[in-house]
Amino acid sequence: MQDDMRLPVFAEKKDRQLIYKPERCIGCGTCVQACPKGILAVGAVGAVVRGLLDANFLEMKEREECIACGICARVCPTGALELRQEGKTLNDRSYIFEAMKPTTVNERCVHCGLCEDICPQGCIEVTREISPDGKLKLVGKTDIDTECCVHCGWCAAVCPVNAIVVEKPFEGRWTGSEDTCQTCHTCVETCPTNAIFNKKAKPGEKVEKISHRPDACIYCGACAVSCPVNAIDVRKTAILPDVEKKSVLEKKLLEAPVPEALLRTRLETDEYACLGCGNCVIVCPVNALYSRELASGYLNDMDEKALLEVKNGIISVVNQDVCGADGACAMICPVNAIWLVKREVK
Repeated sequence: MQDDMRLPVFAEKKDRQLIYKPERCIGCGTCVQACPKGILAVGAVGAVVRGLLDANFLEMKEREECIACGICARVCPTGALELRQEGKTLNDRSYIFEAMKPTTVNERCVHCGLCEDICPQGCIEVTREISPDGKLKLVGKTDIDTECCVHCGWCAAVCPVNAIVVEKPFEGRWTGSEDTCQTCHTCVETCPTNAIFNKKAKPGEKVEKISHRPDACIYCGACAVSCPVNAIDVRKTAILPDVEKKSVLEKKLLEAPVPEALLRTRLETDEYACLGCGNCVIVCPVNALYSRELASGYLNDMDEKALLEVKNGIISVVNQDVCGADGACAMICPVNAIWLVKREVK
């Protein structure tokens, strides 16, 4: 856990402080949806998840505009935002994270370890040993870190004795566009609950580009925020915990589209290191969306490209503003001739 003195203070008004806890943030942008001032920004989620950018998911654009109303903290499903007054936390049952019942394990637990193995956030620790009384059973302890838990329900789903109880933050609706998706896998790596995956196809079998597990999804929207080509739509249809003043939060969140990802990165290149291989041009999902034949042997036959192109054997950026900050280009480059850097949020 981070030292409180090092936590980012997003805003301060009189005796109130809005605190951001980046280690709890999943980049879903739910707070951005709810902010009445429109001054919170989320973006470059895929690049951050992939370790290509040293940054937090969330930023505040105009701190002086924040009134420290706490709506953002109230809707956050993971407790990544906290409102304090005179140093004391104000979070109560009008906050989704506080109103959610903690994930618990009861005495029926046999300490088999399936929940520990499946937890996508690594929030569960099982210690066990063979019973010393001569019986054929395991004894031990199953600990769930409730601050880390994102309430996906995987642990409860795999528990063979129904010893775990989970309450989810939202119900919702998830839609993916097969025509728009470029299978860059950004959403798969970003999803905090492993609710999105790529099916393995048998020879000659046609499968969907990305698949969705509704029972694991918490409809946070992180996948849609991270998608560089806007192929995913996530809508929250209900707030599940018994939150006080729920109607206020429902007006902000229900059926609202995920916030537009702010471009928080800039592509930089090294022309001396570049080999001119064109791998980055082909793998770029934005390029592929605009030019369907790009990856089918037509790399050098196509004059116009949306984001990246190779000219005279050197990589160049055509239009920074259409970049989805997924980092696929940086990941595939064999000589590190292209990378993402953080740019100032405006």
